[in-house]
Amino acid sequence: MRVAIVTESFPPEVNGVAHSVLRTAEHLVRRGHQPLVVTPAPARGAQCPPQSFGGGAEAAEIPVVHIPSMPLPGYPQVRIALPSRRLHAALAAHRPDVVHLASPFVLGARGMQVATRLGVPAVAVYQTDLAGYAHAYRAGRGLGEAAAWRRIRAVHAAAARTLAPSTPAVQDLTAHGVPRVRLWPRGVDSVRFHPGHRDEALHRALAPGGEVLVGYVGRLAPEKRVDLLAAASALPGVRVVVVGDGPSAPALKAAMPGAVFLGRRTGEELARCFASLDVFVHTGPLETFCQTIQEAMASGVAVVGPAAGGPLDLVAHHRTGLLVPPRDGAAVARAVAELAADPVRRAAYGQAGRAEVTARTWEAVGDLLLRHYAEVIAEHRGLPLPPAPPAADAPALPAEPEGLPEELPA
Repeated sequence: MRVAIVTESFPPEVNGVAHSVLRTAEHLVRRGHQPLVVTPAPARGAQCPPQSFGGGAEAAEIPVVHIPSMPLPGYPQVRIALPSRRLHAALAAHRPDVVHLASPFVLGARGMQVATRLGVPAVAVYQTDLAGYAHAYRAGRGLGEAAAWRRIRAVHAAAARTLAPSTPAVQDLTAHGVPRVRLWPRGVDSVRFHPGHRDEALHRALAPGGEVLVGYVGRLAPEKRVDLLAAASALPGVRVVVVGDGPSAPALKAAMPGAVFLGRRTGEELARCFASLDVFVHTGPLETFCQTIQEAMASGVAVVGPAAGGPLDLVAHHRTGLLVPPRDGAAVARAVAELAADPVRRAAYGQAGRAEVTARTWEAVGDLLLRHYAEVIAEHRGLPLPPAPPAADAPALPAEPEGLPEELPA
């Protein structure tokens, strides 16, 4: 199968879109398929990853085509692709059976147009709540949010299938008129993120007074609402540690003078940071999935997340962690205080969370994606749908939530 992946983001950028595209490309190579990645060019001087994945006899090259780009005004870490003939030339030369549009908005919208002209079916992967971001950044006092939904509908309605990462995202897209929406969650590397990577020396260095170590991992940007940790950072016996970087870093450091800011961490160092936490907190109310919650759960850490969006699929309230009302810093502080005072409960939540996610491998969700591709190609060519895999081979997906938890911290 020849697959062209048109993505708004790819390493060296660090975010959920870039990471999931990288893992998708790796999985396609492992399964013997031929992917092509088309993405905005990184900033000049940025270190790009090697264009080959795997090792030894299994090593295989993945061609990556960079489209000329410019930094997003006010957020230079994000690159926006400029109009270019390179996109059409790359897709036409690759002759894909299917085009995968990762979080399509600018480059992805053009990719949809090219796929249509080439007569190739497209699968659009919804991953970023752009309408929510427009609201968070107050774009046009609400007009930006409406415009974002119009753009989302236009791009996704043209796709043969839209894949959403969580049941709340499926419901949101459907409610806004996007057709043919199916669930496709994200995997987690439960070997890389593992309780065995806990580093007591690192814990002592970050919390020298024996404090309970409470961490956030992710971008430091307005939509992530990391400022909601300010009240928790003032709790006695609690030390907040923030891993990540972004435009909000200076303001957050001023708001939380007692917190430790480690900046960006990757690889083994990131896995060690996760596992060395006592509690993980995600504050962003606009997550369509929230991969860092899965990574914290795989690391055996109790989690606190907002009762909105993707975390509703991931956090079992009072079993693997606590859900709190979104955008409520006082509720975050109460949940942190509750867990800080109860190490037995923290350990139980961490163990339950680890057990919950270990079967959600990237291989399982990658194979589910391949089935979506195969179905879309068969429908496009007027062929019978491929047989469903045996139930035993189906990936372990998050249980569909029945709604908001009945009881949230007051």
